[in-house]
Amino acid sequence: MTNTIIENVSDTAFWVAHYRSIETNRKDALFRDPLAGVLAGHRGKSIADSMPRGFMTSWVIAIRTRIIDDFIRDAVAQGVDTVLNLGAGLDTRPYRMDLPSSFQWIEADYPDVIAYKEERLAAETPRFKLTRVKCDLADDDARRRLFAATNAQAGKLLVLTEGVIPYLSVEQAGALAEDLRTLDRAAGWIVDFFSPELIKTRERMMAGRLKNAPFRFQPADWFGFFETRGWRTDELRYLGEEGDRLGRPIEMPLLGKAMVILQMLFMSKARRERFRKAAGYAMLKPASN
Repeated sequence: MTNTIIENVSDTAFWVAHYRSIETNRKDALFRDPLAGVLAGHRGKSIADSMPRGFMTSWVIAIRTRIIDDFIRDAVAQGVDTVLNLGAGLDTRPYRMDLPSSFQWIEADYPDVIAYKEERLAAETPRFKLTRVKCDLADDDARRRLFAATNAQAGKLLVLTEGVIPYLSVEQAGALAEDLRTLDRAAGWIVDFFSPELIKTRERMMAGRLKNAPFRFQPADWFGFFETRGWRTDELRYLGEEGDRLGRPIEMPLLGKAMVILQMLFMSKARRERFRKAAGYAMLKPASN
């Protein structure tokens, strides 16, 4: 039966938060996010239960969250004092990461997302300075006002767009990249990377379940797309390689594992390498830096 529970992109935040909650409850958790379950609620679990291959999504969310956490810690060690989290969704890093109390965290999202989050977290206290901004990033004027205000108050700025760029059109992503490049305090930008092959596989596996939240960002040359807009890839951490480094392989059913092993036996070395590097998270830096 075709799933219609995800009505728009914002609904995916409940899905993701549910899996952060699952990771938190593991004895060998790669991070602890005790508020994820508070935000995900029944909706997050319902969405997850309706989707196929939950073991894969659980692994992806665990590894991606850890990669981004590590990127942020590295950036702070290099002098970043402000994060601008665009399309923040149900992220709770201001409540769980150990950053300086003077650190500034600014998150922006749709008004209804911000309102929901403020209501559910009203009794919680962030560990450092947190500002929430109700902003539709598709509104060019509102987006640029937000960027200008953030740039003016930051010493060294890191931009985070976790799970945002894949849902934008190439034109929308281009406008965002160009606007961010005008910020002279922006020292880095964390961006999702998905290969065209993986996007096609995702569409096939989900069989219409994500028709209201499709991946739209499919440039002919991912790296070239950002380079022509003033951003170079400083580092790209692939999910597969990070999973190996962290000692966290995908925990899949025995039959599924046997099928993957069989497929690998018949893959060329080049294709196996593409498979391992099909998804990850990149730290972009201004091209002149």
